[in-house]
Amino acid sequence: MTDAAAIHAATLTLDTHIDIRWPEPPDATTETDRRVDFPKMLRGGLKAAVFIAYTPQGRRDAEGLTAAATRADAMLRHIRTRANGTTRHFCTTAAEMEAAQAAGALCVLSAVENGNALARDPSRLALWRDLGAIYLTLTHDGHNDLADAARPKPDLGDGVAEHGGLSELGREVVRELNRLGMLVDVSHSAKTTMMQAAELSQVPIVATHSCCKALCDHPRNLDDEQLDMLRATGGLVQITALDGFLRPTPPGGKSPATVKDMIDHVDYAVSRIGIDHVGLSSDFDGGGGIPGWGDASQTMNVTAELIARGYGAREIDLLWSGNFRRLMRIAASAAEAR
Repeated sequence: MTDAAAIHAATLTLDTHIDIRWPEPPDATTETDRRVDFPKMLRGGLKAAVFIAYTPQGRRDAEGLTAAATRADAMLRHIRTRANGTTRHFCTTAAEMEAAQAAGALCVLSAVENGNALARDPSRLALWRDLGAIYLTLTHDGHNDLADAARPKPDLGDGVAEHGGLSELGREVVRELNRLGMLVDVSHSAKTTMMQAAELSQVPIVATHSCCKALCDHPRNLDDEQLDMLRATGGLVQITALDGFLRPTPPGGKSPATVKDMIDHVDYAVSRIGIDHVGLSSDFDGGGGIPGWGDASQTMNVTAELIARGYGAREIDLLWSGNFRRLMRIAASAAEAR
């Protein structure tokens, strides 16, 4: 554990997907009942976190779309208030994260989950980027006007597919994300959506909280063809700590997934597509949390398990944030070149 503690302390540990309670989020500067707050991050050595402005998929009428857009805007503004500029820096680039780590400060980042909150207006992405968002998850559960989701919502009238992947609006949104330097997140997307986004995007795409279908046949996981597409296009899968994605759920109960199961998925993805295309995330406070990594205070257990599997300091840095920082730099460079 001494080696694990030293490597963990030196690594820019980044969790790419953490939900927040809304409305009435608790004060994250104090100990809370949530899986992530700043005291837990400090105890666990989790140095950076992408907090999510999440909007559930609802009816796509004027009222529903306006409510989703208003909620996403407000959540992004709130996330910025979690940084105080001294012990917690609000970061929008890889360089800012690295500078915060060097200064001994935690990194607060933000993103939007569910493109439905655009309310069919791609120009809203510029506002979100100005507010600091680094990526957009194209869909959540349920199809939206941008794309088909991996898990349709029959209660909203969804069939198996609506667009056959990306809609024309969805393609416009991918191009606008590229223009602004935001990443395209395909977690929750249907396979057709994910494959088309990978082909269309001028910047490698990311699945910020997904696992491997070969090890757990869940509609939210990526199959081998999807993993291979990430390798071919320079993309990234962030293996996540959600039990139902890691091991099949038995009838009437939760799966017995642990950190070992999570790193089994890491091992599989690394073997299939290479260390440069794999990362880590928790989906804390959005369903994530497993024995061994039940909250942010237990983050070092993930590093310890990686070391036990034979990963060294360089590989652990890539998994925790190096690969994601690479994508952020590519996105920023592509935007500057336009």
